[in-house]
Amino acid sequence: MKKGTLAIAAVIVVALGGGLIALGETVLAPPLGVPLGGSLFEVKKGESTSALAARLEKEGIIRSGLAFSWIARIRGETANLRAGTYRLNPGMGTMAVLKRIVEGRESLQKMTLPEGLSLKETAELLDREGIAPANEFIKDAKDPAILATLGIPGDSVEGYLFPDTYFMPRNYGAVPALKELVATFKSKLESIPETVGLDATSIRDKVILASIIEKEYRIPEEAPLIASVFDNRLRIGMGLQSCATVVYVITERMGKPHPDIVYDKDLRLQDPFNTYIHRGLPPAPIASPGLVALRAAFEPANTKYLYFRLVDPVVGTHHFSATFDEHLRAGQLVLKRTSNS
Repeated sequence: MKKGTLAIAAVIVVALGGGLIALGETVLAPPLGVPLGGSLFEVKKGESTSALAARLEKEGIIRSGLAFSWIARIRGETANLRAGTYRLNPGMGTMAVLKRIVEGRESLQKMTLPEGLSLKETAELLDREGIAPANEFIKDAKDPAILATLGIPGDSVEGYLFPDTYFMPRNYGAVPALKELVATFKSKLESIPETVGLDATSIRDKVILASIIEKEYRIPEEAPLIASVFDNRLRIGMGLQSCATVVYVITERMGKPHPDIVYDKDLRLQDPFNTYIHRGLPPAPIASPGLVALRAAFEPANTKYLYFRLVDPVVGTHHFSATFDEHLRAGQLVLKRTSNS
């Protein structure tokens, strides 16, 4: 064996011993139980050890990709590196990073929460992703003590679970997941200037309105216009008459499948969430609004519109009217266009 090879082998032997020194790098694992900050890092499926090591070094998580590769090979772990997303800290050290990836410890599940989901739908999504059981999530989402801790008025977190892409550990648990979703909601809400100075009741009213807007708009540019219709109706004491609230009654309150068509008899359903028979806002949000709907609710367009009608089901555009006669004429135009197509 050549002298240079002997030197490298000696360093690697030391790296595997109690001193944990690899190619000049002091590697100290953090004490057990100490939470780590750091950034998210994805270990790609099928990625080679050398490619992974190079990316870890480039991201500044480890000092030497060569040391990582050598240690992985000497320990026979090159085939045991688990794909996944991890929260890694540059202060962890090479051995700790390798161990976390080999064990799959604190691997994070990527989960995208779409806009407009109800509490039940959110719980089902978390369950499917292996983050928290649906029944546990729903139970904790309605627990008065947990709601008080989260600072949420009302009897559930409905409407306060912000739609976004999250990275959470498998078997994270209902309460940690709730805290993360609600914390994201609050941080996004703070980005809306119009929330400054509003009391909790006023903010909740806007969140309720935003949840309805979320279910009604298709084109982001139209969200403030739809908000203006509802805002104008609320100001003059006119019913919101939102079909989205009727669908909420059917699916979430009555537990029935989502209807393809809302019939006239559905508009007469006796329920406090039915805005066809009850004026004003419903008692609580009906879905999780995204930032577009939230901004529209807090800053509606300045219009005289009192009505809107879907004119293009494919694109999702609406016709907005200030009078009922104009609203009826818009409906006739839609029917004529449909019959000629």
